[in-house]
Amino acid sequence: MLDKPSKIFLVDDDPFCRQLMEHSIRGLGFQNIHSFDNGASCLDALIEEPDIIFLDQMMGSVSGTDALKAIKRFNPDIYVVLVSGQQQVQVAVDSLKFGAFDYVVKDEQLTGRLATVLAKVEQVQELLASRQKVKPRFLSLFSF
Repeated sequence: MLDKPSKIFLVDDDPFCRQLMEHSIRGLGFQNIHSFDNGASCLDALIEEPDIIFLDQMMGSVSGTDALKAIKRFNPDIYVVLVSGQQQVQVAVDSLKFGAFDYVVKDEQLTGRLATVLAKVEQVQELLASRQKVKPRFLSLFSF
């Protein structure tokens, strides 16, 4: 299996959940994975230019929503996926409003949801790459 080129950050204060997500994502062919146990250390590492960040909603000093806002100010092109132990509709709506790519609930379907989200990110990346290859054609308003 080919290694997928995306750099992924996993941010979760629960070591079991963090390891479960990392194992699942590695199983999908992603190898460039960096784990953080809090939002502040993730924010400090943004200079490493991650492509995708899985961000726990409920953490200690920096909430997932606050970290999301800071990440999007740093680089709006990072795909941020909020991960939460609760299925809170308002938090999901707010996270999408603040620029999250998706909102995933931590439950028995978590590993399948991670695979689905990563597939969606790849589809968006491919679509954006194909659009960049197409040269825009401008009609001249003037004849010379």
